[in-house]
Amino acid sequence: MAKKVKKKIKIKYRFILVFLLIFYLVGLLIYNLFNTSITNIYIYNNNFLSDYEIIKESGIEDYPATIKVWSSSVEKKLLENIYIMDVDVYKKKLLEVHIDVTENRPLFFYQSINKTVLLDGRTVDKKFNIPIVVNYIPDIVYKVFVSKMSEINNDVLIKISEIKYYPNEVDNSRFFLTMNDGNYVYLTASKFEKINNYLELARNVDNKKGIFYLDYGNKFDILEE
Repeated sequence: MAKKVKKKIKIKYRFILVFLLIFYLVGLLIYNLFNTSITNIYIYNNNFLSDYEIIKESGIEDYPATIKVWSSSVEKKLLENIYIMDVDVYKKKLLEVHIDVTENRPLFFYQSINKTVLLDGRTVDKKFNIPIVVNYIPDIVYKVFVSKMSEINNDVLIKISEIKYYPNEVDNSRFFLTMNDGNYVYLTASKFEKINNYLELARNVDNKKGIFYLDYGNKFDILEE
């Protein structure tokens, strides 16, 4: 009777070593992800909210581990802030968080209700360095006025000190603006975009003080000293 030959099992040590190395590297990567903190936070397009306020609202002021920071979660937290209309949060180089905000910026302080009116029409109690609307504006004109104010460039908005609703027999949506530099401007709702040219208009009159009639034409009357 023939003898049974026992087969020798060859252990593939190289395969085991490769497997252990891969397992180690994966484990090391996971460990680093859970223990590597965000290195930088970048904020874009904020004017009224400070970088610190946005970072604090986002809940990442302690620079947590990057794997714990979900863009959608940060966006949800920031959108709870009344001064933020929209936000886009994304990462770069894994360790950088970038926050691009669209502010619900303050437009004017409405003295009739003692509130600040924001870009989307909502109001807050806080005051800012923005124009003051000194008298009541009828509802039918007010909605258009808010829309027109939202189109004013920030560099011009901060030049306006006061706005008075000033209708006449020709136009019931006429306004009188007092500027911080001592000039005055007449505007109608249909011509409101002209105020965005104010800085250039002021330079063209050699910074003389007077009244710009932008409601009907582009007339400028110099004030008597």
